[in-house]
Amino acid sequence: MAYLVEDKRKVTTHRLFQMKQEGKKIAMLTAYDYTTAKIVDSAGMDIILVGDSASNVMAGNMTTLPITLDQMIYHAKAVVRATQRALVVCDMPFGTYQVNPTEGVTNAIRIMKESHCDALKLEGGVEIIDTVKKILDAGIPVCGHLGLTPQSINKFGTYTVRAREEAEAEKLVSDAHALEEVGCFAIVLEKIPATLATRVTKELKIPVIGIGAGGACDGQVLVVADMLGMSTDFSPKFLRRYADLNTIMTEAIGNYITDVKSGDFPNENEQY
Repeated sequence: MAYLVEDKRKVTTHRLFQMKQEGKKIAMLTAYDYTTAKIVDSAGMDIILVGDSASNVMAGNMTTLPITLDQMIYHAKAVVRATQRALVVCDMPFGTYQVNPTEGVTNAIRIMKESHCDALKLEGGVEIIDTVKKILDAGIPVCGHLGLTPQSINKFGTYTVRAREEAEAEKLVSDAHALEEVGCFAIVLEKIPATLATRVTKELKIPVIGIGAGGACDGQVLVVADMLGMSTDFSPKFLRRYADLNTIMTEAIGNYITDVKSGDFPNENEQY
């Protein structure tokens, strides 16, 4: 059953805006495959993010940079097939929108046409505002992403909290307003001081989704493998683990190995 979800209709960008106006929190979680997305959606999720974190979670890369446009489309198509209620947002991967607005629009249209997702997410502020505008002009909903932007990890050199200093904080606020004014339907704020996220959330009319940005945001997002405890080597302060699937799966797989090697599986009731 869905948890605390009364409205079973498809979630849209307009409904997310209404949720903010009504003070209703927005739940967002990543998914990268059909089976996981079907469970996440049926549980009542508002937004499913097909994140470029698939580069880390699914492919084992150290950063999000290596994942390609083709790979993101592959993951997004699988998630869309499984989803009935949640708004499906796909990350545009590194290198697909930073070169120029024309290339950004071309890649954005390809993702939408081939994956059938509902919206796209791009990292950055005024530096990419022309590209964001052209994608929006093409009729594609865009979610912004500010604060810690993993695609810029080589520039930052660290995954530490961003916008602690006044200059960077003021730029983030300015970027957030610019993204709202150009037409973004929401913004993700990653790993910034809670007081700054509170300010941005109060100043913007569009929903603000936080990850490591405090509880005042209009919603929260986590990586599904992290919050389910499948991954154990990533433990930031903002992460709450809601299960220990690493232990559960390891024990189950170990029991299967034992049963196969002992001849206990399959038994007479498990064969034709």
